[in-house]
Amino acid sequence: MQHRHPTSLGLVIAVVAAASFGMSGAFIKPLLESGWSPVAAVTVRALTGGIVLLPFALFAVRGKWAAVWRGRWRLLGMALVGVAGTQVLYFAAIQRIPVSTGILIEYLAPVLLVLVVWARTRKAPRVVVLAGSAVAVAGLVLVVSPGGGGALDPVGLALAIVAMVGCAAFYVIAARPSDGLPPVALAAGGLLLGGIALAAVGATGLLPVTVSFADVTLFGQATAWWVPLAVVGIVATAIAYATSITATEILGSRLASFTGLLEVVAATLYAWLLLGERLGLPQLLGGLLILGGIALVRADRGDAALPARRTAPDARSAEQTLPLS
Repeated sequence: MQHRHPTSLGLVIAVVAAASFGMSGAFIKPLLESGWSPVAAVTVRALTGGIVLLPFALFAVRGKWAAVWRGRWRLLGMALVGVAGTQVLYFAAIQRIPVSTGILIEYLAPVLLVLVVWARTRKAPRVVVLAGSAVAVAGLVLVVSPGGGGALDPVGLALAIVAMVGCAAFYVIAARPSDGLPPVALAAGGLLLGGIALAAVGATGLLPVTVSFADVTLFGQATAWWVPLAVVGIVATAIAYATSITATEILGSRLASFTGLLEVVAATLYAWLLLGERLGLPQLLGGLLILGGIALVRADRGDAALPARRTAPDARSAEQTLPLS
């Protein structure tokens, strides 16, 4: 009889995923400032991550091509929802509403998962889960520090809400039974197909696609444009997606989605270390509250995963972000 991986191992892998995803904002921001459009940067990022993972995916699935075929809908869902759809919706949203508001709405995905399970099972979550949700959301609000910006565009809010649904769907897709499909294969296939889908959206002109090959400022000095893209493609995409999917298969969608809130904390820390952005007491307190919320959700011994039917986004700071997921 096969033993399930211990939750502690899944949490360690999830923390690695959050730390990896969190790098994207700090390394992509210089590219955006030099003339890259968000869709162009994310498309190259997804394709780079997929190409990096492809040899590992091919090695993992050798002799298991039937598992790839069985997992075709999961692969397609990861590509169109987890990689491409959520990111396009998020960027469309922040063209109309403040970035911090967009982050806050999208990262309410863990709460959405709790509510969906509640509605489907008609069984109220345990008090510890509700408390963990409240504490984690309070921490998220402190970390992103959304400010007042006047009237909010209703279309932008609607797009951000749909992006939140996509973020939640990422965790559900990643948590589904693997049926023999290795996590690295799901990550590689999702990234490659998602990158192609993003390129197709860019070709339609719905969202601007611009690139620049000028040097960027990184660590206070001029750096070739491809350096931050390589870091994001390898670490914040290839490693991040592979570890996030692996962790979600172990932890289930609910606990993994709450642990994913650490992506926001990681992004804020990287922005402080690499870009000199502000890191104040509210952000530190918010990070501690998110950790407390995760601990409370983990303490629940009930079914942690949404019944079968995960993207960073990636973590983002309020000043500059690029989604997962």
